[in-house]
Amino acid sequence: MTTTFRAELVDITTLRVDAVVNAANEELVAGGGVCGAIFRAAGPGLTEACVREAPCPTGEARLTPGFALPARYIIHAVGPVWHGGVRHEAELLASAYRSAFHLAARHQIRSIAFPAISTGIYNYPLEAAAEIAVAAAREEAPAAGVEVVVFACFSEPALAAYRKAGLP
Repeated sequence: MTTTFRAELVDITTLRVDAVVNAANEELVAGGGVCGAIFRAAGPGLTEACVREAPCPTGEARLTPGFALPARYIIHAVGPVWHGGVRHEAELLASAYRSAFHLAARHQIRSIAFPAISTGIYNYPLEAAAEIAVAAAREEAPAAGVEVVVFACFSEPALAAYRKAGLP
């Protein structure tokens, strides 16, 4: 099986994929940025579902239905807060992506869209985060049976970072 990888300048809440990934917090509550956008677009059922799945430690992921989103599922992946790289942030970020792919395999998810996890209010440097994301996806997606991986970029600089990391 061949996996297709691409980066797009797009609103992740509009994508028709099997699963979108939420850049979640450990409490799995609505936050700002992409997390808040996903909660708003999915509707009130998401909050109730997240209460049942919380907490989610940094580096792990949880799955809920997609509710009002075009995606069937939401995978809530918790990335690390950036502390200058001295608190194992790279390993934790890679683990969040790997955990999302493990859930994808378990639930037969064939198409998945990721935001730039940890690069918003968690302040992870965008280019470093993109490199980790792309490397983890290239390693994990084929084994998980994922056929399409989309990196949904929120800005031109984010798209440029994913292009620099080797994506079309």
